[in-house]
Amino acid sequence: MVKMHTRIKRKIGLNTHFRHYRNSSSVVKTNGPKTFNTEESAHACAAKQSLSPEQYFLKPAKRNKKFIIVIKEGKDKKVI
Repeated sequence: MVKMHTRIKRKIGLNTHFRHYRNSSSVVKTNGPKTFNTEESAHACAAKQSLSPEQYFLKPAKRNKKFIIVIKEGKDKKVI
């Protein structure tokens, strides 16, 4: 099996000095939702995605220092 590059190990959150061949196929690092520093920047991003203010609301994140856009869709809420 080919040696896994250190950059790839860092990307998926593995220790760089050991071989992780057995775990390499199942490890996938996911990205979290986009956060915004100010409410104005979050509203601007929502407007850029053609969302009206009735379609979404802002949820506090990162100890109430940042904001996440959450789309209202009945029971299901989609986080951008």
